[in-house]
This record gives sequence, structure tokens and C-alpha cells, in this order.
Amino acid sequence: MRALTIFFLLFLLVPIFEIYLLIQVGGSIGALPTIALVVLTAVVGSALIRHQGLSTWGRARQGMASGQMPALEMLEGVGLLIAGALLLTPGFFTDTIGFILLVPILRRALITSLLRNAVTIQMRGQAYTRTEESRDPRTYEGEFSRDDNDRLR
Repeated sequence: MRALTIFFLLFLLVPIFEIYLLIQVGGSIGALPTIALVVLTAVVGSALIRHQGLSTWGRARQGMASGQMPALEMLEGVGLLIAGALLLTPGFFTDTIGFILLVPILRRALITSLLRNAVTIQMRGQAYTRTEESRDPRTYEGEFSRDDNDRLR
């Protein structure tokens, strides 16, 4: 299935599911408590995102100060941005996914899993490219060396 088709289905089905959940919860606890619960999750989620975002930023700065590339922290920041967008979207389903992304262990596990799959896909693509390049008759192998003494003459 193509990525555009998946995104189209998500943008179509998620709001329908959210409306269904809001109607069900509103029928059980009432309209005003449901609205209050949705607003409360947005406020609590925003506070948690701010706290975790500052923590992630601090870890990234420490990594850069020690000469390391803060790749995991950068991806965690992207995860926190997605969590923030989901928590600010009214609804219980998106709030649940947003709160799951706020749990550091689960967020790191998801990032690690996505990276592992991306590396596997990239390695397969490189292996295919290398075999295609090795069949190219215009590819020449050789060595090159430069002698700086030749420039002075």
C-alpha cells in the first residue's frame, strides 16, 4: 500500500473513531465532564511535553559538548513534537497515542525499532546498487597517489 493511501485512510478513519469515542464517553459521563477531560489531557500533556523536551534538549547539549552527535535525542525531539500534536488534538484515541509517546522507554523502543527497520531497508538498497554498479562496464578500478615534491619542481 502506498504512503499517500495510508495517510488518506488515517486522516479519514481517525477522526471518525475519535467522534465515536467522544459520543460514547459523553453518553456515559456527560457532555461537560467529557469536555473537561479532553481539556485536562491537553493541559497535562503540554506540561509533560515541556518538561521532557527541556530534558531531551539538555541531553543533546551534553552530547554535543562531549563531541558526540545527539541523533537519538534529535529523534526523541521529533517523537515529542508528534506527541504534542496528538495531545493537543481533541480526542481520546490521539491522547492515548500521545501519552504513549511521552513514556521515555516506549519512545526509545519505537525509535530504535524504526531505525533498525530503516537500516535494514537501506542496506538492502545499497546491496542492490552495488551489484548493479559492479556490472557497469564504465567502472574502472585503480589507485592514485600524490607526491607533493613534484609540485615544487
